Amino acid sequence: MNQIEHFDPEDHPELEQTDFDRMTAKGISRRNFLRGGAAAMGLFLAANPLAQAVAAVTRPEPSKLMGFKAVPASTADTFVVPEGYVAKPLISWGDPILKGAPAFDASGTQNAAAQAGQFGDNTDGMSFFPLDEDRALLAVNNEYINPEYLFAHQGKQDLTADEVKKSQAAHGVSIFEIRRNAKGEWQVNRDSDHNRRITAYTPMELTGPAAGHALMKTAADPSGRKPLGTFNNCANGETPWGTYLTCEENFHKYFASAQDDVALPARDTRYGLKAGNRDYQWYRHDERFDLAKHPNEPHRFGWVVEIDPMDPTATPKKRTALGRFKHENAALTIDPSGHVVVYLGDDERGEHLYKFVSKAKYNPNNQQANRDLLEEGTLYVARFSANDGEIKGQGEWIELTHGKNGLTAENGFADQAEVLIFAREAATQVGATTMDRPEWVAVHPDNKAVFCTLTNNKNRGKEGQPVGGPNPRAKNNYGQIVRWWPHQGNHVDSRFDWDLFAMAGNPTVAEGLYAGSDNITADNMFNSPDGLGFDAAGRLWIQTDGKYSNEGEFAGMGNNQMLCADPQTGEIRRFATGPIACEITGLAFSPDQRTVFIGVQHPGEELAPSHFPGGGNSKPRSTIMVVQREDGGVIGA
Repeated sequence: MNQIEHFDPEDHPELEQTDFDRMTAKGISRRNFLRGGAAAMGLFLAANPLAQAVAAVTRPEPSKLMGFKAVPASTADTFVVPEGYVAKPLISWGDPILKGAPAFDASGTQNAAAQAGQFGDNTDGMSFFPLDEDRALLAVNNEYINPEYLFAHQGKQDLTADEVKKSQAAHGVSIFEIRRNAKGEWQVNRDSDHNRRITAYTPMELTGPAAGHALMKTAADPSGRKPLGTFNNCANGETPWGTYLTCEENFHKYFASAQDDVALPARDTRYGLKAGNRDYQWYRHDERFDLAKHPNEPHRFGWVVEIDPMDPTATPKKRTALGRFKHENAALTIDPSGHVVVYLGDDERGEHLYKFVSKAKYNPNNQQANRDLLEEGTLYVARFSANDGEIKGQGEWIELTHGKNGLTAENGFADQAEVLIFAREAATQVGATTMDRPEWVAVHPDNKAVFCTLTNNKNRGKEGQPVGGPNPRAKNNYGQIVRWWPHQGNHVDSRFDWDLFAMAGNPTVAEGLYAGSDNITADNMFNSPDGLGFDAAGRLWIQTDGKYSNEGEFAGMGNNQMLCADPQTGEIRRFATGPIACEITGLAFSPDQRTVFIGVQHPGEELAPSHFPGGGNSKPRSTIMVVQREDGGVIGA
């Protein structure tokens, strides 16, 4: 085990003295939570595919970073934004995006072919790809379905073959063109040749060390290189060379069998695979999802998929070098050395935080040469350390390479492909820190600090998941946001320093650590931070997927929400609240920073009384909202 060095100011010339003073603070009281952050706010152009477009945006001084009036918590069935802002629906589940596709039919009787031409269900991570000043493509994840709304029988019957196909068509990714009219309003262009649906049966290509491996081969694909489809696409990423990264998360739910006694190896059950996962029923009519018949098929899911949004004919590529687990998002940056670095969270209780470093370097003068940078590189997993009673410390990235750190044949890893296919097992082998569900990761635009939401963990404190370090609470109902600084500003370095930027809680009903950090008050409290992202000015946007009961431990929190934080001061303000029973997830800014697209997922889930966005007695539908300022100004400023 490598020893982790103590924090030394000389190792971090990119940080100011105030940061050093803060990092040496003692104790775990709310008053002792970290208030400072990365100081300089210069935009690291190479790390951002939209950098050229946003470089001209003037960054306010930290004290003026947030200029909107916070909105209160809400339990209303509507989408609330601050005074001076307006929010309108852009597109909802079932709206047509392909030429000739029919309009949405609320009856639930539309067939698979109709859904295949329409916007998918449960919008999640998304990215904005400019075409020109007033035209762009939105690439949007469609994570999963709500059978209570997708089918007329609300999922209470065995699915027909067409209903399975319809379910598969509602998953995946939607890519479509949007245009800004003379009034500055964005609208979907349904006639664009760019528009595309990628579903659970779209042909894909496996690349990297695990492609063609014996564990990837199936009866339908003896090459082990040509999987079909992507699904449960949670969050996302984008690259400086103009591609979209979609991340496969809870893939285990889709595999099942009519047989109850299917024997699965422990390394498969670690991913949640079991014969009884029958809710989706895909195995009934799509044989590849039957675990008894095709045990290798699940190995072909749980990857980061790279998509060229500009070319509707391009085959999406599953990048196996980035590891297989329940991916939340893929936060890409360019290290000062030129190597591509991708931060990755595994969203399950007690799982881990990862980092990928490309073998080759980014070439800003030849974007075509960058197209396969994610095909080859090194995967690492994080180990955090802290002194007793402190919520800050040091960390190291441990290499996940066959033959190193115990990843050998004697310990069950025959080759590098097995290390990547069973990355969770490899992380355990090397002693990585178990985390409170690592979700979205976001790199500050100055490229010096990285943030990650740890959404919650009811199992913290149980065997194998000790309390301490970045996971300081047992039975963590509220979640926290961890922040780290790479050693000497180099993302490729194996060392980092960390703290907790915020610890969610409820100061009106709880005490101590469960009240939250000092930047959590009765006016901005929330639970289960999930979505995370920066705008060009360095404002941190936080989206929640938590309990919306508004009772007991969650009293006063209302519906799920989106907040804005100043990384320098630690201040957090509530920016938006969503409708009943929704999750707020996915955000993308226009290059001029005057529009933000925000996802509202599963309003009215499990038949909760929502009718968003249509109102009246309409069926609730997952929707992307367009938010702008009435005066046309920069969002959040």
